Amino acid sequence: MTEAAVFQQELLNELKEIKRELSFIRKHMIDIDTFLTPEEAKRLDESIKEHKAGKTVNFEEN
Repeated sequence: MTEAAVFQQELLNELKEIKRELSFIRKHMIDIDTFLTPEEAKRLDESIKEHKAGKTVNFEEN
């Protein structure tokens, strides 16, 4: 193999490895939108309490 061909093969191998690593990262990455900030959690809890107490409005009925 020529020096250029060896370089191309090494480059291709590195790209394949990067692709495998990227695939692994994507599979194990946490979706930041699934977490609530403390303020969001507080507002959610308040909303649930209001709903259970019947203090909410059903927009489909109005």
